[in-house]
Amino acid sequence: MPAPSITFDGLPSGARIAIEAETGPILRIENVCAGLNSSLSAFVHTTGGVVFLKGLRADHRWVWTQQREAHINPYVTPLAPRLLFHVIADGWDVLGFETIAGHHADYSPGSPDLPRVTGALRELASLPCPGIELRHAEQRLANYVADAADAEAFAGNALLHTDWNNHNVLITGDRAHLVDWGWATRGAAWLDPAHWIIWLIAAGHTPPAAEESVALLPAWTSAPPRAVNAFAHASANLWEEIAGSAPDDWTRHLLDAARLWQQHRSNRS
Repeated sequence: MPAPSITFDGLPSGARIAIEAETGPILRIENVCAGLNSSLSAFVHTTGGVVFLKGLRADHRWVWTQQREAHINPYVTPLAPRLLFHVIADGWDVLGFETIAGHHADYSPGSPDLPRVTGALRELASLPCPGIELRHAEQRLANYVADAADAEAFAGNALLHTDWNNHNVLITGDRAHLVDWGWATRGAAWLDPAHWIIWLIAAGHTPPAAEESVALLPAWTSAPPRAVNAFAHASANLWEEIAGSAPDDWTRHLLDAARLWQQHRSNRS
């Protein structure tokens, strides 16, 4: 479930004062619709520029994702926007990032953004996985595979983003930037292209066309077909769990895409 949304002015005074101590005087606030992983989402306009804020209550069950983003940021810039500060005050945990002016990636067939996203995938694959605490792909997906042994194929030492929602990909000029690193993971390098395939299918690609979009990525060419089949199966089960008994339209759409890819992989086996 999404975290409950709050505006900047709705924060406790202690949190607002602590943020303004980092940003300098705030001239204007632009609240935006919070994402699935944050309650606060706002641009604050200051004398020094514009800062993007994202935050959660300090007792929220996902607040650890804030710390994860803070820890990983030095290792993933400039692919990701630079973290300017991390404030924990008056019951709130807030990150302040440099603002990247761009648009959310368009994943639809024929979109000019697609080569930029594959460029980001290549750039990410070239980054070493930092020696910080990260979740492991084989552990994250262990409950969704048909056979527990299948999850071992997801193990690896590559740095993965794992959440390829197009709202997490900002296009500026000729490149793509990745935001929202709270679910960064250590695992097999081919998993990020595999995660993206489901979003491509949801955006209107057929499963073969979605796979063709990642076909030239070195990370993807190393993927064992049986392991990809296991991942497609696990992803369908994961999205079924996320959807629950009464999914909204957005979640149902992703579940349908995951099932479509799973069926495609099953037909190829």
